[in-house]
Amino acid sequence: MLALKAENISKQYRLGQVGTGTLSHDLNRFWHQVRGKEDPYLKIGEANDRASKGESEYVWSLRDINFEIEQGDAVGIIGRNGAGKSTLLKLLSKVTKPTTGKIYTNGRIASLLEVGTGFHPEMTGRENIYLNGAILGMTRKEINCKFDEIVDFSGVERYIDTPVKRYSSGMYVRLAFAVAAHLESEILIVDEVLAVGDAEFQKKCLGKMGDVSKGEGRTVLFVSHDLNAVSQLCNTGILLHQGLVEYTGKIRETVSTYLNADNDEVIYFNNKDTSGKKMFIKQIEVVKNDGTVSKEYSYDEPINFKFNICMNETPPNCSFFVTILDSRKRRVFSCERQSVNDLMTLTIDPRSLVRGKYSIHAFINQPKVAQLDVAEDVCKFIVTDSASYLSKHGEYDYGSVFGRYKWNEK
Repeated sequence: MLALKAENISKQYRLGQVGTGTLSHDLNRFWHQVRGKEDPYLKIGEANDRASKGESEYVWSLRDINFEIEQGDAVGIIGRNGAGKSTLLKLLSKVTKPTTGKIYTNGRIASLLEVGTGFHPEMTGRENIYLNGAILGMTRKEINCKFDEIVDFSGVERYIDTPVKRYSSGMYVRLAFAVAAHLESEILIVDEVLAVGDAEFQKKCLGKMGDVSKGEGRTVLFVSHDLNAVSQLCNTGILLHQGLVEYTGKIRETVSTYLNADNDEVIYFNNKDTSGKKMFIKQIEVVKNDGTVSKEYSYDEPINFKFNICMNETPPNCSFFVTILDSRKRRVFSCERQSVNDLMTLTIDPRSLVRGKYSIHAFINQPKVAQLDVAEDVCKFIVTDSASYLSKHGEYDYGSVFGRYKWNEK
């Protein structure tokens, strides 16, 4: 059963000062509507690229968005700042209307879009719980059944009868999330607000959202720049770029597409900056045993990294440090060479990395003194796996390395 459906939804905004020249535009729109013609300003909007100056004063925050979300699904919405994530959640929450298109929902929606969403600052925490429940269409009896659970989860029992305008931002979001997660809505929409909470509360919230989607069968839409949290909680993902849907699919592939959008084809590193450094990394190549540069490696073949170092001077106590990063930019493992030569090769043994996308982070270092040069997140390469003992698990995320271990009978 579908919980949400977006059908060609778009949202257009006008740049500039509020109220400047809008009356003439509104009259023009009205005149076109009376004659049954299309809004004339829909034709002149530009893509929402925040980094560049455009010609039009109208921009499309979202453009022709289509997707369907099944009941009980947990969906992560990711993308860069300005991609349209928060605008999309506001449309789905019916905070604002789409310029074009239609949104179909099946069930009540509880949303947490920013700190203080749906709270009246002059009312106490207790009163706001009942207010939010009433807005969701719940009876006082239903709210009473959940009240103690909400207060306990939020951890603000001491201040529950204090006006929320006196709450800190952390207390605000604690109570707001507790209300949104525990009241009986079929769809829970959460924006980046969890970043306001402390680490303990963020962990608690992720656990609750997991229970909501997997245990209670409710639908969760989650926007966050914490890709590990998104990958942990969600099973499907939507990637937005400049107001357009760039990719929709399983969360693992969605995150990987996002992280590798700009540099999937970069399989070597050349440093053109030679300005006055005592020692710097001139070139890095990822090669097979026969010396050919390659982007793709099987799990059961060695992977070689060839480093070319320019040594104008040789400072004392230098070492060479290399870290392998996975597709989410997590550090898989690191290694170090206690001396630096102009030509060096690092070889990763077969059956070390599981299938996935990787890159390297390398630097020349004087430990606890200075970092002489660094190459960050370079040399993208892929490890494939069709025959290992873990490959039978398909797309299941079984980590980044093959462990060295043994089983005993006792």
